[in-house]
Amino acid sequence: MSLSQKIKRYNKDFEYSYTLGVYPTIELLLHQPDKVEAMFFHSKGIKNQGIQKIKALCNEIGIEPMENDRMVDKLADRGNTYAIGIFQKFGTQLDQEENHLVLVHPSSMGNLGTIMRTMLGFGQNNLTLIEPAADAFDPKTIRSSMGGIFQLKVQTFAKFTDYWGSYRHHVIYPLMTNGSTSLPDVIFKKPYALVFGGEKSGLPDDFLQYGTSVRIPTSEAIDSLNLAQSVGISLYHSWIINN
Repeated sequence: MSLSQKIKRYNKDFEYSYTLGVYPTIELLLHQPDKVEAMFFHSKGIKNQGIQKIKALCNEIGIEPMENDRMVDKLADRGNTYAIGIFQKFGTQLDQEENHLVLVHPSSMGNLGTIMRTMLGFGQNNLTLIEPAADAFDPKTIRSSMGGIFQLKVQTFAKFTDYWGSYRHHVIYPLMTNGSTSLPDVIFKKPYALVFGGEKSGLPDDFLQYGTSVRIPTSEAIDSLNLAQSVGISLYHSWIINN
């Protein structure tokens, strides 16, 4: 059986996943080249400069990119997908001395991918997911992150207390609508962990017992911000005051 016959549309239980599109595929090749299993491109993208870069990067790591329109069309969720990289999923542990971002039960793969890319923009590289959570390796998440996942360390825990027990020296800052301290007044003490709840209900009041709870001040016209927006604002603030 050929490789193309073995590869199926993504399932969370698979040991592999794949990138959808030129840019995330380039990020895979640049940052996780040892995890690459195969590379496919579509004949429609043959003149695309990104495809030429993919071919050059594949040559460096000894992978032969294959033109396979049928495979790309089978896996792609959009008609303008020109490249797909197949890779083995990888596990990582967080850096003990670096700051962390903790997402408790995030459900949107689009938000998760956006957050991954935002993290890189503001100097954060360590992400914790508390289950149940959106799948970090789903191709939709990877595409939303523009391949940002390949520069991150991502660790998953069944419960927040499991994370807290593993990284007890991190100062916890839960972001909550009823947080005790306004974000502009917070000076984050390193190493710290910014903790956010899911899209539907945020963090429960139980999290008021951890560290210093923080609220993002907004006008009375809304009751809360989107998760990705809240994370972006908080990461920007923490980045500015620490640089």
